[in-house]
Amino acid sequence: MRKTHIHKLKDGQAFKKKALIWSQQFEDVVWLDSNNYHQNHSTYDAILAVDAFTSIQTDFHNAFAKLKEYQTYINDWIFGYLTYDLKNDIEALESKNFDGLGFPDLFFFQPKKLFLFKGNEVEIQYLNFVANELNDDLLAINQSVQLQRGKVASDIKIKLRIHKDEYFDKVNAILGHIRRGDIYETNFCQEFYAENTVINAFETYQKLNDISKPPFAAFIKTKDKYILCSSPERYLKKEGNTVISQPIKGTAKRSDNPDEDNRLKLNLSKDKKERSENVMIVDLVRNDLSKTALKGSVKVEELCKIYTFDQVHQMISTVSSEVDSTTHPVDIIKSTFPMGSMTGAPKISAMNIAEEQEETKRGVYSGAIGYFTPEGNFDFNVVIRSILYNQTKKYVSYSVGGAITVKSDPLREYEECLVKAKAMRTVLEN
Repeated sequence: MRKTHIHKLKDGQAFKKKALIWSQQFEDVVWLDSNNYHQNHSTYDAILAVDAFTSIQTDFHNAFAKLKEYQTYINDWIFGYLTYDLKNDIEALESKNFDGLGFPDLFFFQPKKLFLFKGNEVEIQYLNFVANELNDDLLAINQSVQLQRGKVASDIKIKLRIHKDEYFDKVNAILGHIRRGDIYETNFCQEFYAENTVINAFETYQKLNDISKPPFAAFIKTKDKYILCSSPERYLKKEGNTVISQPIKGTAKRSDNPDEDNRLKLNLSKDKKERSENVMIVDLVRNDLSKTALKGSVKVEELCKIYTFDQVHQMISTVSSEVDSTTHPVDIIKSTFPMGSMTGAPKISAMNIAEEQEETKRGVYSGAIGYFTPEGNFDFNVVIRSILYNQTKKYVSYSVGGAITVKSDPLREYEECLVKAKAMRTVLEN
């Protein structure tokens, strides 16, 4: 059983930073941060889960059945990630592309120590609660001091898995499929990477988060593997009997000039290609949610609304449904996974065509990070705008993608990828 302690904070932001520094002593860490970004459907400002009591990790074979069994048996808070390649558990699909990272396809753990932040208050839940341990930890957190931050690494040489001319050829091949009627849209991704590279993963995450300040940031440490995530996108959330999905399709760069920035935002809202991308994915999400929804309960709450972040403007829609209280939370995720914004339409054909043209196994990228509660609620992001690091292999990777539709121009798609990659490249190279 968990014991709960409510701790009042003089300065919630300062305590959050110190708690994250303190967490680095543990082998298993999940940190989820909204960066105080005003968003609908938020529950906590931030969550910190550390020190695995139990855990599950597996490849894609029967992964959802194993997760369902684990989540049901544990019946507690669990935190972790789902990789994109769990698609192979749901459909007759494969992931044969190169994998330099070697992350498990699925990982979750039940934390001994849990911190739920909201304003100037933190709810602390401990397994095997000992009052002295909590007091000692609070003292240690308040005394946590980070050493002066410096360069995150030296002489990082970022390489492209797909070079520009080859990227154009691949987009044109996808456009050929679209014109033949094989698909309407697919999300085509490419990897940027560095080999024989050592980084300070925690400092790198902090710098990435400082640049982007997204609403679905995450830092995951599990032994020698790290996920440094600055995602603006929610994949799926369940609260009670309500499920919501908030797919992003449509991106525009920011400008330091306010008038120019407003013009870029307005242009995005009126861009026919970007709107058609978004609407196609909304239709796909509606269809996915309908698999577990009560009849007639699927609704589009927002369509093609523009949200502004530090690095980019994004076009976001919100789709909701109601589910029966007997529907298992893992079944809701399985029936919608992978998220439509990272696949395309029709979903299976789009994933097959993307697999043909991509050079890298996506892994954690375009998967999801999040948690389940003891009540069967959950909240997961989409793993985009993220740096992945295997410390043992000394391999650093980040990937970006874009939706290819019949109106896509290969040069514009390539330039959009560079806009999306800017924050990760800046952090690693500067």
